[in-house]
Amino acid sequence: MTTVADIRASLDTWYPPELAETWDRPGLVCGDPADSVSTVACALEATDAVVEAAIDAGAQMLVVHHPLLLRGVSSVAADTPKGRIVHRLIRSGIALMSAHTNADAAVGGVNDVLAELLGIRVTGPLERAAVGDNPLEGIGRVGQLDESMTLRDLTARVAERLPATVWGVRAAGDTQRTVRTVALCSGAGDSLLEDAARSGADVYLTSDLRHHPADEHLRAGGPALIDTAHWASESPWCRSVADRISAAHDVTATVLDVRTDPWTIGIRREDI
Repeated sequence: MTTVADIRASLDTWYPPELAETWDRPGLVCGDPADSVSTVACALEATDAVVEAAIDAGAQMLVVHHPLLLRGVSSVAADTPKGRIVHRLIRSGIALMSAHTNADAAVGGVNDVLAELLGIRVTGPLERAAVGDNPLEGIGRVGQLDESMTLRDLTARVAERLPATVWGVRAAGDTQRTVRTVALCSGAGDSLLEDAARSGADVYLTSDLRHHPADEHLRAGGPALIDTAHWASESPWCRSVADRISAAHDVTATVLDVRTDPWTIGIRREDI
């Protein structure tokens, strides 16, 4: 019999909690570690639609990337947005666990999945982990593309290989510039713009870039930028963690077919 505790132990082995940022709150959110598990559902975050899909899938455990209770709350009453989810999970007998920045930093985690998907051979982290002895652990990655290409062609590759979103994929810099060395950070990564500049990369790929930090970075001579939707850069990890769980335990692990990208429409002038 596989238990919630067994799945938690594997996740903590693959994505060590000590690699998480100090502000982060990964781990088991709700559920009895002793409960048995036969089906695990995986998603980027626990939304109402995701919980509904997990119930429909007959799951006893939901594994996500984004912590539901990342910021402090004083109530999980059932008439609050987060409380509603917690109550429904508990009533449905579904444990909830997240692996967040620990999964970003770990070898084989979110950033390595993204790099592999884009044809990037990782040579090291963008920001080395403050703990542990593995030199490949840390937030973000730096690596080499499988072939040199223009910034325009790399942007097209990213758009082709990542899940499609209304946000699309944007780039900043000389579109015909040849790029080979790539720095990347899944999710919101503008806090690592200086690290990307110091890495010697030709281009930095991340999500949620803001106007002023991006503009100042480029004017300071930093690498070209590729900006993806947050959900798109992280969601490929869900398949990876589901496959790892299935291989390690006698359970069914499934990726829920629920898009949690909050953006639903994107219109350009020429589309009007």
